[in-house]
Amino acid sequence: MLQEIDTTQPLWVFGYGSLIWHPGFPVEEQAVARLTGYHRAFCMSSIHHRGTEEDPGLVLALDQFEGAHCDGLAFRVMPGEEARTLDALRERELISSAYVEELVSLRLHDGRNVTALAYVIERGHVQYCGGMPLEEQAQIIARAVGGRGPNTEYLFNTADHLTELGLADEDLDWLVARVRALTTKA
Repeated sequence: MLQEIDTTQPLWVFGYGSLIWHPGFPVEEQAVARLTGYHRAFCMSSIHHRGTEEDPGLVLALDQFEGAHCDGLAFRVMPGEEARTLDALRERELISSAYVEELVSLRLHDGRNVTALAYVIERGHVQYCGGMPLEEQAQIIARAVGGRGPNTEYLFNTADHLTELGLADEDLDWLVARVRALTTKA
């Protein structure tokens, strides 16, 4: 479901995966931010960007859980680029109906609170695969390739950028180590 977004006002977007390292839109400001009530997880089967229908990969999504939080980047879109950015994000993120748009409340690292657009997994969608064991995730990520390249690239880029930002994610760190071990054996 599409959110009604007033593109005449400043637009913030929450990045927790590939948007962190490839926003794809002009950014006026960025800040480390925390979203509560969700966690970052490889809980979406990727049949377009990082896998195929025959051999799906995995991509990150925001999965709602009580008491959870996700640290990422909040991006304020360059003024005058809001409508174009929204169109581009919808084309990129809503390629299937596995993600839904949500307006979420973020707490920025500097203490400000902003409302931002985020793409959240639709748990009822066929591509939702939450709760998959990390070993199974690693096996899939190590082999999958989609329209935007290898699933490993997506994992490694996201983990590297989170590390650069000082944002720890134990599951991603474990997956990086395991996927590297799996792919160097081959």
